[in-house]
Amino acid sequence: MTENEISSKVIGASIEVHKQLGPGLLESTYEVCLIYELKQLGLDVKNQIALPVVYKELKLDAGYRIDLIVENKVIIEIKSVDELANIHTAQLLTYLRLKNIKLGLLINFNSVKVVDGIKRIVNNL
Repeated sequence: MTENEISSKVIGASIEVHKQLGPGLLESTYEVCLIYELKQLGLDVKNQIALPVVYKELKLDAGYRIDLIVENKVIIEIKSVDELANIHTAQLLTYLRLKNIKLGLLINFNSVKVVDGIKRIVNNL
């Protein structure tokens, strides 16, 4: 399955979660429900993946965690904020680079329409 096919399924599952729950809940609630929907679609989903930072020869366990990785190809960063900020995009791009993954989705569930809160981020490896 390609990154684009995975992305399409994630967006569809996000719409379903948002349709059922609406905006205004905690990120952790959306995460659990999105995992459920993605697994129902038969996708491999890992959540809260520890992300060490490697600086030269130092490996730092700085407590960073990736919300979701789907099929080991797409990183999902879940937010529930008034509006996405540039720092959210930068955070996801950093995660993509550190994991050497090409595509990520930043999903803000605190939107009237969740599709308006989805941002696609590409790591140009």
